[in-house]
Amino acid sequence: MNRTHTKRSTILRMALGGSDGSGPDGMDPDAQDTFLLRAARIAAVVALYWSVSITMVFLNSHLLDDRELDAPLFVTFFQCAVTVGLCWLMQLLAGLCPGLVDFPSVRLDLKTCREVLPLSVVFISMITFNNLCLKNVGVAFYTVGRSLSTVFNVLLSYVVLKQTTSVQALMCCGVILGGFWLGVDQEGIAGSLSWSGVAFGVLASACVSLNAIYMKKVMPAVDGNVWKLSYYNNVNACVLFLPLILLFGELRHVAAFSRLADLRFWGMMTLGGAFGFAIGYVTGLQIKYTSPLSHNVSGTAKACAQTVIAVAYNSSSKSLLWWTSNMMVLAGSSAYTWVKSLEMKNSPSKGSEDPAKERLLAGDKGAVGV
Repeated sequence: MNRTHTKRSTILRMALGGSDGSGPDGMDPDAQDTFLLRAARIAAVVALYWSVSITMVFLNSHLLDDRELDAPLFVTFFQCAVTVGLCWLMQLLAGLCPGLVDFPSVRLDLKTCREVLPLSVVFISMITFNNLCLKNVGVAFYTVGRSLSTVFNVLLSYVVLKQTTSVQALMCCGVILGGFWLGVDQEGIAGSLSWSGVAFGVLASACVSLNAIYMKKVMPAVDGNVWKLSYYNNVNACVLFLPLILLFGELRHVAAFSRLADLRFWGMMTLGGAFGFAIGYVTGLQIKYTSPLSHNVSGTAKACAQTVIAVAYNSSSKSLLWWTSNMMVLAGSSAYTWVKSLEMKNSPSKGSEDPAKERLLAGDKGAVGV
């Protein structure tokens, strides 16, 4: 009788407490700990991605905005050289600590350099136009100025790869185009429009799409490894940038720069290159611990936060239509990602490449590019 009473009392307490006796909220303690750890890990990875990406854009904007050093090609060249150096360092650490650091062997092979060269030409065009856009329009308008990558991706996929696009995806591109033109119009009304910055942004967007297409062709040359491709791309870029720096007379600007012996300046330059290298890692990390769709949503939200921070930092006053243009670009980009994700789920054999993977391979690096 006592046993029956005890059992009934236990059941009553569990019912009133909303628990099955396995944990305070009905969840097994081990499962609850696993869920909390997983949530904390995802939050940390997303925060790391946001921090690295936003810091990198502002840092490069600061370096490129230096009126005394008008040498954007040299700045980009130096950051590519830093990436090459970091690849060597990571390879060394992988040899010394194989359990902690995972990085492929990146020995220089001239045959592979030649195979990657066509992509490298597009690559240096992408990062150069990207930086020139950031230099001329600033961080606040950067999201809109560089917003046509998705539109060019659709256009070039049809022209080069003969891939058609659904009506829903085309409607999303229409929203992005509308936001772009509205943003340009509002910048013009505010008197802060830089047509050269807009032109560089359009060219950078086109190069981002071309970069993704060419990357598919050269990936077999580097065994499908993104880090190897980054290494060869940056090695080729360092070589290709040297004649361009001489051609555009930037060497003269660098030689006349008053802070050439300033360690703080070189520290900032090196830090910019390090962030450019790191963004590839944290982008892959975010995709790994969330999902391709979540990565793109996170990137869109990050772009929104980046714009708000830039406007607040500069104490700017923007019109409602200016903010509307940004929201149209971000909403159109998010909707396009969602539509393509649904299309890939419904017809995986016919779907296009993973948009987040394309974004990683194409160079989701803000100001530096990959």
